[in-house]
Amino acid sequence: MEWYSRRAYGKVLDPGKAMAHSPRALWTYLRFEQSVARWRRVDKGLAHLAELVAAGAVGCSWCMDFGYWESHRGGMDPRKLRDVPVWRDSDAYTDLERDVMAYAEAMTATPPTVDDALSGRLRAALGEPALVELTMLVAVENLRSRVNSSLGLTSQGFKDSCDLADHAAAGGARAAEDGRGGSA
Repeated sequence: MEWYSRRAYGKVLDPGKAMAHSPRALWTYLRFEQSVARWRRVDKGLAHLAELVAAGAVGCSWCMDFGYWESHRGGMDPRKLRDVPVWRDSDAYTDLERDVMAYAEAMTATPPTVDDALSGRLRAALGEPALVELTMLVAVENLRSRVNSSLGLTSQGFKDSCDLADHAAAGGARAAEDGRGGSA
């Protein structure tokens, strides 16, 4: 598990280290996550936004950190990622993205506060199979976030590497605009 984690993520993930105290729980969870990773009905960008909102609603800093990194690595617009905490006030999102984020937030509330109008809009936009998958993705993120938070896991610095990359890319773009850019 440590070898794979280092290879795939550059470091051993804290949730894996924590779950390693119960090998049966760890291997069950890893098989579960491998299965979830094969779901394809929901657009990856929408899935990432839903997961980030759910993690934020639970208050899992580890999940927010890793989710930001995963979304960034998947090509999501950095502005959309930065605006997740203030998504209701941001103009970075489409109506569908806002509905997905509202759904994730409503599902994560205790008790859930999902209303029929929101479910109906998502059903019409995504279709039944994708709505079911979205619902499951939000539930899975609630599982992750609640486990990680309860185990006291916090950020491992994944987001920091994204911020550095965004800063370097912005600096390179400015240099190219100013005529200073170039390659060696």
